Amino acid sequence: MTIAEFTYPLGKVEKGYNNRTLYINLTNNQIKSKPVTQYMKDTFIGGRGFNLWLLWNALPKDHIAKWDDSENEICIACGPLGGTPIYPGSGKSIVVTISPLTDSVMDSNVGGYFGPYLKFAGWDALEIQGKAKSEVIIFIDGDEGKVVIEDAEGLPSETHLLAEILTEKYGEENKRSVSVVSAGPGAEHTRFGCLNFSWYDAPRKIVRYKQAGRGGTGTVLRNKKVKAIVVKFSNLTAKANNPADFDLLRQVGPAYNREIRTLDPKQHQMAVVGTTHLVDIMNDFDLLPTKNFKFGNHPEALKLGEEVYRKKFHSGFDGCWVGCAVACAHGVKNFELKTGPHKGQRVFVNGPEYETIAGLGSNCGIFDADHVIEMNFYCDTYGIDTISLGTAIAFVMECYEMRLIDKNATGGLELNFGSKEAAMELLHQMARGEGFGVVVGQGVRRMKKLFAEKYSADPKIMRDIGMEAKGLEFSEYVTKESLAQQGGYGLALKGPQHDEAWLIFLDMVHNLMPTFKQKAEALHWFPMFRTWFGLNGLCKLPWNDIVPEDNKNTPEPAKVMAHVENYAKYFYAVTGRKVTTDDLIAMSEKVYNFQRVFNLRMGFGTREHDDIPYRAVGPVTEEEYESHAEHYDTQLREKVVFDPDGKSTKEKLAVLRKYREAEYERLKDAVYKRRGWNHNGVPTLKKVRELGIDIPDVVELIEKFQ
Repeated sequence: MTIAEFTYPLGKVEKGYNNRTLYINLTNNQIKSKPVTQYMKDTFIGGRGFNLWLLWNALPKDHIAKWDDSENEICIACGPLGGTPIYPGSGKSIVVTISPLTDSVMDSNVGGYFGPYLKFAGWDALEIQGKAKSEVIIFIDGDEGKVVIEDAEGLPSETHLLAEILTEKYGEENKRSVSVVSAGPGAEHTRFGCLNFSWYDAPRKIVRYKQAGRGGTGTVLRNKKVKAIVVKFSNLTAKANNPADFDLLRQVGPAYNREIRTLDPKQHQMAVVGTTHLVDIMNDFDLLPTKNFKFGNHPEALKLGEEVYRKKFHSGFDGCWVGCAVACAHGVKNFELKTGPHKGQRVFVNGPEYETIAGLGSNCGIFDADHVIEMNFYCDTYGIDTISLGTAIAFVMECYEMRLIDKNATGGLELNFGSKEAAMELLHQMARGEGFGVVVGQGVRRMKKLFAEKYSADPKIMRDIGMEAKGLEFSEYVTKESLAQQGGYGLALKGPQHDEAWLIFLDMVHNLMPTFKQKAEALHWFPMFRTWFGLNGLCKLPWNDIVPEDNKNTPEPAKVMAHVENYAKYFYAVTGRKVTTDDLIAMSEKVYNFQRVFNLRMGFGTREHDDIPYRAVGPVTEEEYESHAEHYDTQLREKVVFDPDGKSTKEKLAVLRKYREAEYERLKDAVYKRRGWNHNGVPTLKKVRELGIDIPDVVELIEKFQ
């Protein structure tokens, strides 16, 4: 049944833009077109920038909106460069909303076809506000120029069932023309629900998915009673963006793809094993999270490593967007499920990626690849973020082993590290909305508060071992020995997610930033350049996961400047705006600082909110210290000027902690100064004026913190 319908003229994309966005209010079923202004393009570029601007203007000014308020929005955009079929990694979508985990602004990026199809269907961004009275489907028909809100009665919630039905219904004879965004029953009962973005895998004749995982985006969608958003577009061509200089685009795009196809087999073999190669590397360098980030390696880690998944992944092209030579979106075919409502069925599992393997595997003390694959499948179809889930279960397992909670809290579940059956049961409970799984689904921050209040668990030790910051669970890297990555997590705008500043390898393995000044510079440049991908609808993997053969001989190998220069040419080829590599950083600075101010508006965004749990900084327990006693004793002698001989482990822990916490505070000061923020972590008036984001609301807000 049609609830509301809106027709619009099909327009031609001009230099990467439609110059309009789509607004839908589910409370009153209003659908309308909004213009994209020149200010939006100059200041916010597209993608994440457009989303932030739309959400900023949609929220009430007289009070702070909560994630489940009607005023909150789900905003989805691609970007001016997104959707190019001849340039690798050009299929990203970016989602922005107020997060159920952090209560502040959240951005999450994802592959799949939705973002590009949304743009080619006529819209630079989509914003969904309000709440429907009953379950609905939103259908955006880019072939006919029509937006429809339809009743979703009788449709399943689980993604692997729902997306197949909708792809069949709306795709008809051309299933590849359809992309579906959905969540699932797990997203309804937790705060870390994810969004699944689909594409049709024509050779395999199945619907595949990628996830906008972080921060509860799927939870917000289900709270609005949206079962799915469907977009249709049938006429994809290399010129779909109507680029300013197609000849230049044909030079830079195919050449980049050729480089990837030539070098990837010699480097990480992303097209064969995807991101699973990181398991082996992280374990070798003591960076693989094990038992709630207590340790960084394990003798059984290779049971989860790339050679295992090399054998399990189904062969064939696995790009999540047209024409991307990285082709890292692998999956396991005909996997027989051992548990849950679909026990005994054979399914195609999308993944697992490194973060899922580390989070649901090693971090929970589980070294069983098939267990991780099954958890991966159910997380996807239930709409659950694998990173938050893995980190939350690992926290619960340590609390259980430390006797901070017991079976009375867990509903009888034995939640020791390595408890595969209990971990799986928690996931199924989340989908059913029952049991201790619902408690775990509230996230680490709320569990710490609940365990202290209800079970008298020690709040201090939980503060140290509860791996969240800003309310978001840590992604899967051990940061104790990398001050730069501690900053990369703690100073990230949305919380500890590696997509903003993945510096751990550059810092620890290559020692490229030994001084505070160098660390601060890295914590400026890398987050800015990584932000730029989210403004334009691009994947970061082609930039630095496959590098030119002579890259190590360049002045700044970590930046892979040959690729950065290529991106500047790409931007010019599509938009017609001539830019330098420095201009790319300047674009991101505008949006990055605006998002920091957005956090301020939501009641956060100051120094204390950049704190991280001590386990991210150093060893919490005597067991941790003693596992690397020689290293820590040496650091006490050489850096703290403290003689550890004859001292108890407890004494040494306390001295080391004081030193490391002070170092982290020094890092904050250095980064704030480099970014043009004051001592409290707030952008200065001078900085926002310099960036051209000094609109009255921004100035009025930050003046209170100067």
